[in-house]
Amino acid sequence: MGPCPPRVAPVIRAVLDTNVIVSALLFHASPSRLVSAWQSGRLLPVVSAQILDEYVRVLAYPKFTLTASEIRGLLEEELLPFVETIIVKPAAVPKLRDLDDAKFVTCAVAARVRWLVSGDDDLLSLRRVRSVEIVSPTAFLQQLKLTR
Repeated sequence: MGPCPPRVAPVIRAVLDTNVIVSALLFHASPSRLVSAWQSGRLLPVVSAQILDEYVRVLAYPKFTLTASEIRGLLEEELLPFVETIIVKPAAVPKLRDLDDAKFVTCAVAARVRWLVSGDDDLLSLRRVRSVEIVSPTAFLQQLKLTR
């Protein structure tokens, strides 16, 4: 018998809140390590149309000084080739302090992911919704073994 093939780490599917995506794509803070994780196939971000709409809307905020073509290029080259898009049907979610967070919770539950990654205290305070763990980017990076 020959040598054992190298162990390949399983792909981790997760929903990433807008603040995590913006930090990952635009800044050199720790969430930026997520970009190489999804581009290498270690992480599979799961999105819905509503989530993608929010990513585009937030990236267009004046404080980021991105043009429409820069936003499109950033998403088309750095993110979209690496995501799984699902169709989310309206579903009951727990009482949320911020109703805008429902799109992330319903997507995570519908996609049956284990992780919802957020820097938002309103979501983090939930800790878990059904089988979905809601964690900070730092905690998630530890799960991916991408911490230094």
